[in-house]
Amino acid sequence: MDLAATIVLNGLTLAALYFIVASGFSLVFGLMRVVNMAHGSLYLIAGYVGYAVFEPLYDQDAWYAWHAGLAAGILAAALAGALMQKILLGWMQGQELRQALVTIGVSIIVADQILAFYGGNPRQFFAPDSIFGSTQVPLVGGYPTFRLVQIGVALAVGVGLWLLLNRTRLGMMIRAGVDDREMLGACGINVPLVGIAVFALGAALCGLGGVIGSTAQPLAMGQDGRFLLISLVVVIVGGMGSIAGTAVGAVLIGLAEQLGQALFPTYSVVLTFVIMAAVLAMRPQGILGRA
Repeated sequence: MDLAATIVLNGLTLAALYFIVASGFSLVFGLMRVVNMAHGSLYLIAGYVGYAVFEPLYDQDAWYAWHAGLAAGILAAALAGALMQKILLGWMQGQELRQALVTIGVSIIVADQILAFYGGNPRQFFAPDSIFGSTQVPLVGGYPTFRLVQIGVALAVGVGLWLLLNRTRLGMMIRAGVDDREMLGACGINVPLVGIAVFALGAALCGLGGVIGSTAQPLAMGQDGRFLLISLVVVIVGGMGSIAGTAVGAVLIGLAEQLGQALFPTYSVVLTFVIMAAVLAMRPQGILGRA
């Protein structure tokens, strides 16, 4: 029971990180229908820019350093996303192949520039004392407090996105733009500006995941590809454009990954793709996606 509880809790904390990162991808890919293959690069940008702010401040004030790094990472990712949409992708609406090729090129350039500037050594944030250490959890015992904080952040992100999309004017414009961009523009709405705002929000969520993920585990080159792939799988399994579906997909993938690592570590990644293949075979639009 102790081992099972630990696996489940590990899976939920991993799912929380996957949800934070994939929710930004779900907004851009699922709602705006923009194929952003550079989503993982936003994770790297946030992590390395945040660390550049965090490192010199850490010895003076760990609490301030971590929060300053978090803010810098989110802002850097949001700015990069907004510029990408404004300069490169805004005029490619509906041209999925061109979007994919352009953003793949962007991801290669970003990875090479980060490698040249920061080097290949792994880096890691250190959480403030208030969310560091361990917390007693029933059936598990002492468990890292920061991992539990990840779950709280993911819940806050999920509730916030649901409220934004379903209870605000911006959310109404986003959903209307998915169904009929021309009619939305005819109503006097600045559709390109809405697109930039949504892209910046999706990038900011990826940036939030970048700093949180780099606090829970080391930040290193290659994680852009990993989190891009995970985001794709989570959104496909849960359903494009569905925040609740993204949460369900993240939980399924997180639990499957941890269960696989506990039972057959060498082939644990197979479980992820078995789930994706099964969902595509039985419900191609995803578990909670619209037909």
